Amino acid sequence: MIQSETLELLEWHRLCQHLATFAATKLGATAARHLKIPDSQSQSEQLLEQTKEIYQLETRLTTGLSFEGIQDIGDSLERAERSGILTGDELLAIATTLAGVRNLRRVIDNQEDLPILTELVADLRTYPELEQEIHRCIDERAQVTDRASQKLGEIRTDLRRLRSQITQKLQNILQAKSGAVQEQLITQRSDRFVIPVKAPQKDAIPGIVHDTSTSGATLYVEPNSVVPLGNQLRQIIRKEQAEEEAVRRVLTELVAAVKPDLERLLAIATTLDLATARSRYSFWLGANPPRFIQRQESEMITLRNLRHPLLVWQQQHEQGQPVVPVDLLISPQIRVVTITGPNTGGKTVTLKTLGLAALMAKVGLFVPAREPVEIPWFDKVLADIGDEQSLQQSLSTFSGHIRRISRILEALGSGEAEGEVSTSNSALVLLDEVGAGTDPVEGSALAIALLQYLANHAQLTIATTHFGELKALKYEDERFENASVEFDESTLSPTYRLLWGIPGRSNALTIALRLGLKPEVVEEAKTQVGEATDEVNQVIAGLEAQRRRQETKAAEAQSLLQQAERLYKEVSAKAASLEERESSLRASQEITVKQAIAQAKGEIAQVIRRLQKGTPTAQEAQLATSALNQIGQQYQPATPAKPKAGFMPKVGDRVRIPKLGQIADVITAPDEDGELSVRFGLMKMTVKLEDVESLDGQKAEPVVKPKPAPAAVTPPPQSVPEIRTSQNTIDLRGKRVADAEYILDKAISEATGPVWIIHGYGTGKLRQGVHAFLQQHSRVNNYEPAEQADGGSGVTVAHIK
Repeated sequence: MIQSETLELLEWHRLCQHLATFAATKLGATAARHLKIPDSQSQSEQLLEQTKEIYQLETRLTTGLSFEGIQDIGDSLERAERSGILTGDELLAIATTLAGVRNLRRVIDNQEDLPILTELVADLRTYPELEQEIHRCIDERAQVTDRASQKLGEIRTDLRRLRSQITQKLQNILQAKSGAVQEQLITQRSDRFVIPVKAPQKDAIPGIVHDTSTSGATLYVEPNSVVPLGNQLRQIIRKEQAEEEAVRRVLTELVAAVKPDLERLLAIATTLDLATARSRYSFWLGANPPRFIQRQESEMITLRNLRHPLLVWQQQHEQGQPVVPVDLLISPQIRVVTITGPNTGGKTVTLKTLGLAALMAKVGLFVPAREPVEIPWFDKVLADIGDEQSLQQSLSTFSGHIRRISRILEALGSGEAEGEVSTSNSALVLLDEVGAGTDPVEGSALAIALLQYLANHAQLTIATTHFGELKALKYEDERFENASVEFDESTLSPTYRLLWGIPGRSNALTIALRLGLKPEVVEEAKTQVGEATDEVNQVIAGLEAQRRRQETKAAEAQSLLQQAERLYKEVSAKAASLEERESSLRASQEITVKQAIAQAKGEIAQVIRRLQKGTPTAQEAQLATSALNQIGQQYQPATPAKPKAGFMPKVGDRVRIPKLGQIADVITAPDEDGELSVRFGLMKMTVKLEDVESLDGQKAEPVVKPKPAPAAVTPPPQSVPEIRTSQNTIDLRGKRVADAEYILDKAISEATGPVWIIHGYGTGKLRQGVHAFLQQHSRVNNYEPAEQADGGSGVTVAHIK
């Protein structure tokens, strides 16, 4: 009973309702709303592995896991087993369910590293032959088809023939007695073919009246000559219905024969849908997978930035207040944590958040906290939260608390010998305002005794209280710890932050003074409280001030660290830029020197030829040539070392996108423009190469556009080889001439060399428009068709002035 009470107090049913909205099938939604909590840690770990693998699978798929066609066929299977004949709709639902589950198994089988899901669907039987037989006999409108049986096909042939005869006879009567009929129309009443006859002229067409219009002016008559054919038609229709029923009976028997396998198939489909709902809900929450720890092995409970899932939903869907996360870092030896502080400070929300986190981990959900999420597997989560007054049962607040706490102690069990400490019970106990509702002295004593008992019999107890005496338990027993909710005295409001190691202090007198209560009354109250309490509050205030100073210094240190890291990155970037610039300048100088040497060699060669024709002083020229060769060797650049390849993402790599704060999978390699497609979660997008980096922080090697070679200073200009690249190539195929002219003008204005324009062949209008535009453009020197290897007449090369 206390277990169901705890779930109600923690509002577990609301979380299950939220989870159900992420299910894809009716069965999955029903299972989510009635979520079962596992009884063993191994079951919870199995569910968590299912959630992880679905999460991993959906990050790989473009559209996510599809449950299309899967329906709730449980009632149909029960009727089939009891020899009831299924309808066409029910049979069609069974066929689509078989196909939907088969598609699920195919998707899972085609993926790697999914051992839990693969094992789940390994022995799944989807009976494609049954599905095909149903589709052969039942069409998309859930009607039995002509091909379902030879007899049915013959019956329907007779039906069509007979209907044609009846229609033809009635048509002849309409033409022959056109003056007696209300309109040229053949219709049906009670499965009989009739014609509308004017009431005053009913005797003109003798027959059976099957219906009358509202006004009474029209009678719907089946002429006597058609009655025998109508009777025959009804008999054949009865045969048709009997044969359809026989076809559906055979199909129903086929379904009943494999009912156990179909029920297992339905259970597996529900399990997959529920796991998918858990994965999608966890993704929506921004939650992370928990790891179950063993506190007896000195492992600490770690829940940083833990958020209440129901408050997150309220913030997103009901315009609620922003959710303030709490940090729960509880050492292995701690068995009881007492949380103190003012009302409405967040103490109760902290209890409920921890309780929901423990339950979410047990049912295979991720926990809305920052990684790593480390929490024990609690076999029981027991809570006493809220007021349980009852006028009908004559229960006061104190009585209600005691009744519920008694049920908690009974659930914990009392099998240990007196004085023995339980080490096997792994229960989580949550107590709100322990000991409240009675005399403060007795309530405080009762709270202390209760917490000491729970320290011996429960793995972890979190209790909120206003009793100051409970703050001292930490200093008497190492299994106790204090925490408090922060209160801002300047604004007289809570900050909803949870502070560890420092007990909360009473702020009642301070708040009363701030709210206008007479100072003499407050001073008298302080006197009544006593100097010892005032000294304790002063010590706590000093500790809080010290904590705030430490937090401020830590924040300043963190800011300085971030600033230093930013400056380091900037200096590194500038150093890399300077190195690149220096390398570029060195290469440019070497090219200039080589060109000057080449020019000097040419001049010396001319001198040698002139000297050979005249006075023989060529020896001096040869000496000069030798000296220039030595200069050339001196300035000849060494063979540059092959540059080290930078980080270049490949398909399947995981990269970080700093701007978005996301880690994504690469699904297409970078193209010539330095763009690549990535996917994170259920989203797919295109990003620039410079916007991604490797997981270890390496920046991607940018796509460098080719730079024009520096022109020689002294020698006459030489022809530069024309090289086609992605940067000087424009693809206009499929564009209109007006759009093409705009793209061309922009490209030509930025070009420093020839431009290759792809316009294709087509009708030739785009090529004519391109040539006309190039002919009148001021920057275009001339244009010509490209080489055959570059596209021939489907590509035009424009030479820029």
